[in-house]
Amino acid sequence: MQIAPILAALRRHRVATFLIALEIALACAVLCNACFLIVNRIQSMQMVSGVDESALAFIAVDGYAPKRAADLNARMVAGLSALEGVKAVGIINTVPFDGRAAMNGVTTDPNRQHYDHTVNTYLGDPASLHMLGLRLLAGRLPTQDEYRPIVDSFVPKDSLVLVTRSLADALWPGQDALGKEFWCVDFHFRVIGVVDHLAIPQPEGRGPGRGDYSVFVPVLPQDQLAGTYLIQAAPQDMPRVYREAMMAVPKIAPEVVYDHQDSGIIGDLRRLYFRSDRAMIEILLGVILALTLVTALGIVGLASFWVQQRRRQIGIRRAIGATRADILRYFQTENFLIVSMGIVIGVVLAYALNLLLMKTYEVTHLPAAYLLISAVALWVLGQFAVLGPALRAAGVPPVVATRSG
Repeated sequence: MQIAPILAALRRHRVATFLIALEIALACAVLCNACFLIVNRIQSMQMVSGVDESALAFIAVDGYAPKRAADLNARMVAGLSALEGVKAVGIINTVPFDGRAAMNGVTTDPNRQHYDHTVNTYLGDPASLHMLGLRLLAGRLPTQDEYRPIVDSFVPKDSLVLVTRSLADALWPGQDALGKEFWCVDFHFRVIGVVDHLAIPQPEGRGPGRGDYSVFVPVLPQDQLAGTYLIQAAPQDMPRVYREAMMAVPKIAPEVVYDHQDSGIIGDLRRLYFRSDRAMIEILLGVILALTLVTALGIVGLASFWVQQRRRQIGIRRAIGATRADILRYFQTENFLIVSMGIVIGVVLAYALNLLLMKTYEVTHLPAAYLLISAVALWVLGQFAVLGPALRAAGVPPVVATRSG
């Protein structure tokens, strides 16, 4: 198959060729970035929290007098523990996928001249750490006497803490994190243990791996940590236990206001947190489907038009010996060239769109694999779309085609 005659024919139809190539270029740019965003969202939704989400629930209340915090904690822990099916109750400031994040900058520089990373600080009592069930990779868990009260500050000073593996790797790459020190403003921490995973409450937009930058600080709640409780129950009992806990709170502490927005079974909090991501995935899938359909229809329409316009040319070629396979191959090659031109333009548009998304939504750089996959998909789509018109062209009898001129 000679390419030169095909290119000459395309030059005679510059406008139509350019329009279909531009349509393919736009499809390439959108398909690459849409698929990339979908994969990113799915990976984000599947992030490991590090806790048994179906067996844990978080209850938050507001409206209590700070001076009565210790009394509130005692009543809430006792009342919730008395519910049928409750295995344990602890006090913790927040949980994964909750709205109560405690984000702070930390540094390994003793002079605090610069801050390296932003982390979430979990504050919890012994019961809450036990219920979280974190997988210890190195070091040890805090002992009972290492749980210290918070006195007029955010956290106890000079705390011995647990950090996640991803945070340890970020703060001390290639080093053993045990015994290492870091600071948050005037607060000093020393690492005694490294855990596998503990997702931060609001992981979206933090970048790859940063949704796991967590520190667990062992504390005794007393007056400084109150109103937020962790409940553990068997997964099959948890829906009932949580409902009964909601109804029990007004009886246990009539003065408080139940925070429905930040409370829930952790598995439900995950689903609620990622609901916008699921909606975005559905929209992007719809865009991909619609764009694919429009592109295919454009190729079919253009190929059908050109077949009708070239009936005499096809008839002459058939009369001088061209086979059905030659005609079919001609239109498929022509389509391949048009799609290839569109892909070349589309690659540039795809990277430009990706740069815009990187600045606007903090997505990562578009991998080249997505461009290759999109190119192959468009080539295949083009060949299937042109197959019908090409077969009709190949089936035109030479005599009829010649008389049609």
